Amino acid sequence: MSGAETASGFWLLFFRALAVDRKRLSSRHWAPANRKPIMPKLLYASTSPYSSKVRMAAAYAGVAIDLVPVKTEDKPAELIGANPLGKIPVLVLDDGRSIHDSRAITQHLNRISKNALFPRNPDKRLEAEVLEALADGICDCALSMVYERRTRPDEMVYQPWLDRQWAKITAALDLLNANPPKLPKKITAGQMALRACLGYLALRFAGKWEKGRGRLTRWAARFDEKFPELKPAVPA
Repeated sequence: MSGAETASGFWLLFFRALAVDRKRLSSRHWAPANRKPIMPKLLYASTSPYSSKVRMAAAYAGVAIDLVPVKTEDKPAELIGANPLGKIPVLVLDDGRSIHDSRAITQHLNRISKNALFPRNPDKRLEAEVLEALADGICDCALSMVYERRTRPDEMVYQPWLDRQWAKITAALDLLNANPPKLPKKITAGQMALRACLGYLALRFAGKWEKGRGRLTRWAARFDEKFPELKPAVPA
């Protein structure tokens, strides 16, 4: 092969590669200077403990999200379109896909943040996931009590149901008070779920859940002291 043919072949490959790079740049990377990047949206309510957990998780993992408050009782089209169940929180990704419920969201945030929310060690990860599930379960019972009173006339409120839910809550709180989770420098979504849960109980059952559970109330205070950047996400 002559030198001229070698040179022409080189330049042909060069310009082909340049054309491919230009195409990639124009289709994927180039955007007007004044155009803001699209961030995932979190449909949430400030009083929701599940929303609280997700907001803490996103902040802790360093994942930027756009907070969009919604009222579930209004059944807004944006919420129903993202989650036909009409429940919050819902994370709407920049490509239009939606993620719900809160535990699916924390798992997603963990994946995209390279395990910022759950340990890699299988046993420790399981421990964090079980704590998250327990905290969410307490919230399930508490919300059931709130809605029983909120949606029924006083004469139709079923007290045995309320008593049953409160018994579940107290059993779980007593277990946690006897064995409060550790608060190391690096925490997990499990501890965040518990802090959100205790914040919700303080909001809806102030002065009731704390009795006889000094270790757990001190745990919540220490959490806020160690992670002040997460405190704004506590249910309020």
